[in-house]
Amino acid sequence: MAGNSFGKIFKLTTFGESHGSAIGGIIEGCPAGLSLDFEAINFEMQRRKPGQSAIVTQRKEEDEVKFLSGIFDGKTTGTPIGFIIENTDQKSKDYSHIKDIYRPSHADYTYDKKYGIRDYRGGGRSSARETACRVVAGAIAKQLLAGVKITAYVSSVGEMELKQHYSELDFSEIEKNPVRCPNAEMASKMEDYIKSIRKEGNTIGGIVSCVIQNVPIGLGEPVFDKLHAELGKAMLSINAVKGFEYGSGFAGTRMKGSEHNDAFNEDGSTKSNYSGGIQGGISNGEDIYFNVAFKPVATIMQKQETIDNKGNKAEAEGKGRHDPCVVPRAVPIVEAMAALVLADFYLLNKISRF
Repeated sequence: MAGNSFGKIFKLTTFGESHGSAIGGIIEGCPAGLSLDFEAINFEMQRRKPGQSAIVTQRKEEDEVKFLSGIFDGKTTGTPIGFIIENTDQKSKDYSHIKDIYRPSHADYTYDKKYGIRDYRGGGRSSARETACRVVAGAIAKQLLAGVKITAYVSSVGEMELKQHYSELDFSEIEKNPVRCPNAEMASKMEDYIKSIRKEGNTIGGIVSCVIQNVPIGLGEPVFDKLHAELGKAMLSINAVKGFEYGSGFAGTRMKGSEHNDAFNEDGSTKSNYSGGIQGGISNGEDIYFNVAFKPVATIMQKQETIDNKGNKAEAEGKGRHDPCVVPRAVPIVEAMAALVLADFYLLNKISRF
């Protein structure tokens, strides 16, 4: 299986399946001498872990990271950083009923056709369980990017949308509610809505918005490896993501050039920021902001028509423990992937000019 690595210099390779004994990763290219804050890494893991509230999957995993290499006396050594996260609460029997059938909108069918074999227990390698490894690497990347502030939050759940501009929000409110929405009133409504969706045996999608501040000028390459292109790739690699837009996004298509152009101030900053902090594929020092759209979780607690691996008609019904809405736990994953992209470009930028 190809495609298990992300990054050029600051590079993450992950391994493991949802119901295997462990998942893990190897981080290459992290400079030597970086003092690591392990409490900060654990904090990020706690934000992503299952079972943290009534509106997420009730699978219970402590998600304790065991570092195997690349760290000595609390500092990176410059060698590959290896780590594992043990799986301790798998319930594989919950998936025996789908051993021979394909769940609608899951990876079951495509994995089976591509590889001729699939691990049906919790989705195997296609499970979002893998993203825990991304959060570990992203937490380290954040520490490498000291001074750069990456903040993601839930801006919509279904039709419920937070319409405030990010500059009007109090980001300190994000971690004060299980939805991770920075508006307490809207967060309460979203939480109640997700609970009602769960009672129906259904799921709902949403949007995670992200703002990156204090970004150095010059990150990104001008042709194929544009900063926004790599951010888009990073976000679209996350399970259940269906869309990505940055800056003015699709709304910018309704504007005239005279409205959309970001005029300069004398110091090089811009009077507006429809560009989303990126021009010509390169960061310009303004805030980078983007939205990531997540589909409803494919596993629903309702009967659905499908087929088995012989092509016969069959019936699929969700069992086990699943998120009714993924966006609350996706917030730290979005931040982690953004950090991986920026860390990689930060190191690449060191060799871009004499």
